[in-house]
Amino acid sequence: MNSRALAALLSSLISELLLLLLLLFPSSNPLTITSNSNSGSNFYETIFPLIHHFLSSAELVTSLSLLSISRKRKRTHQPDLDNEDEEDEPGSELARFELGLTQNPDSFKGCFRMTSSTFEWLSGLLEPLLDCRDPIGSPLNLAPEIRLGIGLFRLATGSDYPEIARRFGVSESITRFCVKQLCRVLCTNFRFWIAFPSPIDLDSLSTSFEALTGLPNCCGVIDCTRFKIVRNNGFKLSPKEEVREESIAAQIVVDSSSRILSIVAGFRGDKGDSRVLKSSTLYKDIEGGSLLNAPPVYMNGVGINQYLIGDGGYPLLPWLMVPFVDPAPGSYEENFNSAHHLMHISALRAIASLKDWGVLRQTIEGEFKMAVAYIGSCAILHNVLLMRDDYSALSDGLGDYSQSPQYCRNASLEESPIERNASVIRSALATRARKFHSSSHSMDPGGSVKAEPR
Repeated sequence: MNSRALAALLSSLISELLLLLLLLFPSSNPLTITSNSNSGSNFYETIFPLIHHFLSSAELVTSLSLLSISRKRKRTHQPDLDNEDEEDEPGSELARFELGLTQNPDSFKGCFRMTSSTFEWLSGLLEPLLDCRDPIGSPLNLAPEIRLGIGLFRLATGSDYPEIARRFGVSESITRFCVKQLCRVLCTNFRFWIAFPSPIDLDSLSTSFEALTGLPNCCGVIDCTRFKIVRNNGFKLSPKEEVREESIAAQIVVDSSSRILSIVAGFRGDKGDSRVLKSSTLYKDIEGGSLLNAPPVYMNGVGINQYLIGDGGYPLLPWLMVPFVDPAPGSYEENFNSAHHLMHISALRAIASLKDWGVLRQTIEGEFKMAVAYIGSCAILHNVLLMRDDYSALSDGLGDYSQSPQYCRNASLEESPIERNASVIRSALATRARKFHSSSHSMDPGGSVKAEPR
């Protein structure tokens, strides 16, 4: 057995031994050499957190070490008739057995927000990029699995660099390097995991929204959220230093499954949703006709262009449907707003899932550029997990975003030809929402919308 496998095995055995001691000597039977029960209890209260911390750290590092060993064997194993003895290397089966013991599902989800199988898949995919570009003259000599584990642990838990360094047994500078390297690799080499669908894919995407609400030609939900940041270059501020908290705005577009189709981050948080939209390339591409440019679907003589839906913070446009303001109870407008909210839930869930990543859940401490990289990396990983049917990081609820927004009435809503056209389209959709609502309540299975000839 090589030294790395032996170290991983010993770490695991020590963890099991400590756990056994805790079970054999509970607080009612303190580990003390005196007869004073209070001192024994204090000893137990003191030692338990230390042992618990060691157990969690040992399990984490052992799991990653064994992953590295297992993957290394898969990479280096070559069928060689002259070296058949290496096939049955002593300890290889034991290492695989220990790997199964240490890859606790809850442990992996808590530390990395993904299953162990997704972690191993991602490690193999990113390995060529994580295992290079070390600082000049200072090779890290760290397995790709450890590098990935350090970066993911920062993103998943939001732990500070000293804490991560202690857990993984590396220096703080190496920890910072691994985190930055993972974010750079994801945002540079794998940004294609967030991409606006092709025209063919948009057809199936809009069909899923239509099956949900009866409204045709919807191609996504747009929303904007903010993340808090304190610019301190990643170092704790002293009590004398003034803390200036800012925020970063991030705009996303999602499909009905909460998959992110587009994200843009880096705007100042005090910028309104409408201004963020008009500053984005998404707005320019749609207005320029390079996106959402398929022929319209006709309902009652009204052409319904491909469109997105957004809340009341956005303008009403022919390709952007927002809710009606103060609809009358039981009206067509109220039915439209209900369908609108049902589709909007996918964006609320995506935002809640992003904010469940530890590094984004709390105030981000670091450079503005690094905070943007955190947002982009978590968004990419969000899509990767959905692609693999790994729902470890998908939020069950909607967090603080489930409340219906307060719609802002636009006094100039009917003034421009563009807004009048958008209003006609929205009214036609409201009529369709009413019919779908009625058919759903009467259990009428016929609810699909067919394009009418021009």
